[in-house]
Amino acid sequence: MNPDPDPLLNDIAQLNATERRIVERFVQRRVRSREASQPSLSLGDRLADRVTAFGGSWPFIVLTFLGIGGWMVINAAIGKPFDPYPYILLNLVLASLTVLQAPLIMMSQNRQAARDRLDARHDYEVNTKAELEIVGVHTKLDEIRARVEPLLAPVSGEPQQEQEEIHKV
Repeated sequence: MNPDPDPLLNDIAQLNATERRIVERFVQRRVRSREASQPSLSLGDRLADRVTAFGGSWPFIVLTFLGIGGWMVINAAIGKPFDPYPYILLNLVLASLTVLQAPLIMMSQNRQAARDRLDARHDYEVNTKAELEIVGVHTKLDEIRARVEPLLAPVSGEPQQEQEEIHKV
């Protein structure tokens, strides 16, 4: 039986595309910036993000309550109200606001989900690369230990059994 000349190539061949990219970057010492993968936003995207940020804030809630309260007070205070008690016009205004705001919020959330997926992929790549670095450091430490042990054994005078117990730790 002829052993494979390079088992590392077999291991690399079994990796998926993402893992191969990570190994390639690791070997070539390339760094992937998180900001480089962020596309520039269009005017509509920026507007959707701002509407979402404002629509989910306390100032929006307070202004909405003040607006509704003001609408009701003005209609109750004037002699001939422009929107009498069931406040049908107010209901139409609030429904229109909801209809316009909902798609903008969904657009912003979809974009945030896409950013989150990119961040998760980047985090996975960073963690995998860190794991490869740790394995490399362990290998180097094992090599150093293998070279230093024969030199220290005669000097230390410790029995062989105690040295083996130290290595197990």
